[in-house]
Amino acid sequence: MDAFARQGLVRPRHGRVVAGVCAGLARRLGLGPWVTRILFLLVNLLIPGSFLIVYVVLWVLMPAEEEDWRRPEGYHPGA
Repeated sequence: MDAFARQGLVRPRHGRVVAGVCAGLARRLGLGPWVTRILFLLVNLLIPGSFLIVYVVLWVLMPAEEEDWRRPEGYHPGA
């Protein structure tokens, strides 16, 4: 899990829909979160069942973003 964090691949605290896997991948790849979600769904159409397996594996392996103590309470980026 530390290797994922060192590469900037973490599940963000804000902007999650389920577990934050697609949002974390999007941030790391420089894409929008919805683009990543749509790509995941398209891959699932090509290889049924792959989405669920890959998503769960990444959910387990990707660490959650650390809470930044410098952010004020109730701060939501992009809001």
